[in-house]
Amino acid sequence: MSPRYRTGSNSAGTVIAVVADIVAVILGLWILMYLLDANRANDLVQFVHHAANWLAGWSRDLFTFNEAWARVVAGYGLAAVVYLFVGHAVANRMHRH
Repeated sequence: MSPRYRTGSNSAGTVIAVVADIVAVILGLWILMYLLDANRANDLVQFVHHAANWLAGWSRDLFTFNEAWARVVAGYGLAAVVYLFVGHAVANRMHRH
């Protein structure tokens, strides 16, 4: 996270940036768990999977690659990038005003 978020000038912008970071971490964690073939019966894996499904509901079936791993990486990865980009853009905009 950029040091300008920690200046205290606008705490709403900081909260938005942190939430965007957390969302991206959850999505990235699910991609990693999927690629490493994590045990889907595990409670943590189930929690991360359900959270990632909800967060990436708009993008998870957007691509139709033949390989399942490519669909997961593209769909959930796109959502993570969009959340990061939009969240930090909004946070930067709030810090300027």
